[in-house]
Amino acid sequence: MDLALHFCQSGVMDRSTEKPSARIEDGVFLGFVLIVSVAFALVVEPFFAAILWGVIAAILFAPVNQQLIGMMPRHRNSAAALTLLLIVALVIVPAIILAMALVQEATLFYAKVQSGEINFARMFAQFQASLPGWAAAFLDRLGITNFAAVREMLSAGVASSFRTVATQALQIGQSAFSFLMALGVMLYLTFFLLRDGPKLAAMVDRAAPMRTAHRRALINQFVVVTRATIKGSIVVAIVQGLIGGVVFWVLGLPGALLWGVLMGAFSLIPAVGTGLIWVPVAIYLFVTGAVVKGLILAFCGMFVIGMVDNILRPILVGRDTRIPDYVVLITTLGGIDLFGFNGIVIGPVIAALFIATWNIVTKMRTGADGLEGPLTE
Repeated sequence: MDLALHFCQSGVMDRSTEKPSARIEDGVFLGFVLIVSVAFALVVEPFFAAILWGVIAAILFAPVNQQLIGMMPRHRNSAAALTLLLIVALVIVPAIILAMALVQEATLFYAKVQSGEINFARMFAQFQASLPGWAAAFLDRLGITNFAAVREMLSAGVASSFRTVATQALQIGQSAFSFLMALGVMLYLTFFLLRDGPKLAAMVDRAAPMRTAHRRALINQFVVVTRATIKGSIVVAIVQGLIGGVVFWVLGLPGALLWGVLMGAFSLIPAVGTGLIWVPVAIYLFVTGAVVKGLILAFCGMFVIGMVDNILRPILVGRDTRIPDYVVLITTLGGIDLFGFNGIVIGPVIAALFIATWNIVTKMRTGADGLEGPLTE
């Protein structure tokens, strides 16, 4: 009996001493997990943009890939390869062709500026001469009277901007190998995400240390917002840029392709959008006497280009994400400032996850269920 009591006591002591040891081991393992995760993030950081756009491409074209899998259920590799070829044909090749044409257009435009065919100083002088008396008096009251200095500053600024564009184009040409490598990584990753996407999503679902309802709601929100943001923004940008470029070309304005691409790029910024391009040009046409062209451009800008944004964006973006416009604007600008062009996607996605997370917290505090439903209402 004494021996049995001894073993029982020793067993209790062993179990009691295992608890602190287990906690230490768990803490060490958690620290190791964090270190390895940070190290992995640092290793893949140079290809962050390629990975991001690979994930986006896989999310956008997942429905197409699923349809192909439905037609050939035993050939997932073939379905993923066909989807990848579709991505190359519809997205990559047109983007490269447009970029080459844009560089050529910018080079020609810069050559015209250098040769004096496009003279910003003369344009500004025409603008100054065409000002009505009340406008000149108003500028005089504001102290804006040294038009020569302003003209020289604008001319120098425009020339410097185009020199910067030419330099960037040269750098892009010199770093073509890096671009091709990033493009290859993106396409390679996209193939495996298309082929093994459901398995990888299930692995993330199992590994995430969250409640099932919470993590599935967040994953669903990430997919929905990413798909809606890209689908809506890209479609709106293409349509607005195309219409803007055609309007500039019809009006005989130089650099129609360049301005069309710029309008498409600026349309990615909510609220402000293409007005940053066509409004100053319309004002210039008015003050230089081209009133008819100014009226046509203003009408097309407000009622054609602007209506495209007002009609298409709520249909393609708003119904899926239901994020307030002011939140989209602020987070898009903030994302661009932090992440560059990639911030156009990252900003709204972070905003959607922020809103979704706090909606989950609110439902937890109020004891509400149904976390898998829409979280941004």
